[in-house]
Order: sequence, then C-alpha cells, then structure tokens
Amino acid sequence: MTERTRVRTEPANRRLRAIVDGITVVDTTNPMYVWEVPYYPTYYIPTEDVRSDLLVETGETKRSPSRGTATVLGIDTGDRVIEDAAYRYDEPKIEDLAGHVALRWDAMDHWFEEDAEVFVHAKDPNTRVDILPSSRNVRVEIDGETVADSNSAMFLHETNLPVRYYLPKTDVRLDLMTPTDTVSRCPYKGTARYWSVGVGDTAYEDIVWGYDAPTTESARIAGRVSFYNEKVDIYIDGELRERPKTKFS
Repeated sequence: MTERTRVRTEPANRRLRAIVDGITVVDTTNPMYVWEVPYYPTYYIPTEDVRSDLLVETGETKRSPSRGTATVLGIDTGDRVIEDAAYRYDEPKIEDLAGHVALRWDAMDHWFEEDAEVFVHAKDPNTRVDILPSSRNVRVEIDGETVADSNSAMFLHETNLPVRYYLPKTDVRLDLMTPTDTVSRCPYKGTARYWSVGVGDTAYEDIVWGYDAPTTESARIAGRVSFYNEKVDIYIDGELRERPKTKFS
C-alpha cells in the first residue's frame, strides 16, 4: 500500500470488467484501488488490460496536486466518441499509478466485479454493512407527532454513518407520507425512493426513504423505510437519541 498526501493505493484482487456500447473496454484480474477522494476508491487498470486501440487523445490534461498531470482520453466505440472517458498519469507523483489507466465510472454502461454488476461507484473494501433485526422499540417523532412506532426494526450499521433504523411500513403513519420524485443510488444497498412527511401545516421533504429491491447484501431492508436521524426525534426503548451531525443534517 502507498500513501502520499492522503492518496492510498491497494490491490483489488478481483476480476473487473467495464463495458460500453456492448464492447468490453476493460477485462483485468489486477485492478488497483486508488482513493482519490476519502469516501470511496477509483479503479486503476493496468494499461495492458485496457482496449488501448479504443483510446483517443483529446489534447486535454487535468492537474492533481497529489498525483501529477493526467492525460485525458476519449473512447471511440466506432459509433461515437465518449469524451473525457479515461485518464492516465504518464509521470505520476505516486509510483503505483505508472502504467495504469482510470476510467470515469459513468462513461461506462456496465461494471462487473467477477460476475456481479456494481453500480454508482467502486465499493470501498473497508466499508461494511451489517443489518441486524431487533425487538427494541423504535419510535419516531416529528414536531411531537409520533409518525412511526415499531418493535420489529432492522438496525443497519454502515461504516462511517450513523445507525439507520429500517421499519416495516405497517408500523409507520403512511397517511402522513407523500411520495416524491427523488431517488438516490448506493452501491451497497441499491436504488432508494423518497417520501415527504406532513405534520400540521409543515411538509418535511424527502425525510423518509426506502429500497423496494435492494442489493442481495442488503435484502433484509426490502420494503422497509427509514427516517433521517439528523432531522427527526428517534427514541430507542423510550430513550431519545442525540441527532447525529452528518452531511445530511
């Protein structure tokens, strides 16, 4: 592992494929995780495992204080050229990056780790999701109004996030909930949809979410809903929990 100015690298030890327009652009068993940002890694692929015949020079570069100057590449599928689809550091400040290419995640149609499709971004190998059934009472209040009360919650523990309490819809005041058009996507849980909650004359937008068809690893929360701990009052066995401070606050 290499660490320099907060950029870490680590072997991924799995087969990785990336496909666009039906063409396999990447097929490697030697991908590398690079934490360009703290939240999740980017895959870097050995040059010999990338369809270099599809890569086209764009004449553009981008500068990273920690990694150096990258050459920006497009991908020519024959039917179209995808601009700013990939980049490489020809003279990287971090030695491990030499001889590797990174592809922009959303430039590809599909990513597969082994034979499992992965969505949104690469999964962080240091992130863990544990979903535990609990008979402890979970009660949710908004402005003093009880909007959920359950003894059948699933407690979802995800690395670096507060515990989320997923409740059966039968234990939630569905009459107060209004679906919105908001969706979010998570590589560990899947695609979530959202609801607003109306209490009195106030509508609390997108304060509840749920996964109708979560990923296999998060199947236990299917059909349940969760409230932002940061924005509501949650009581566990009658004890009010402190609202966590996160980017969702």
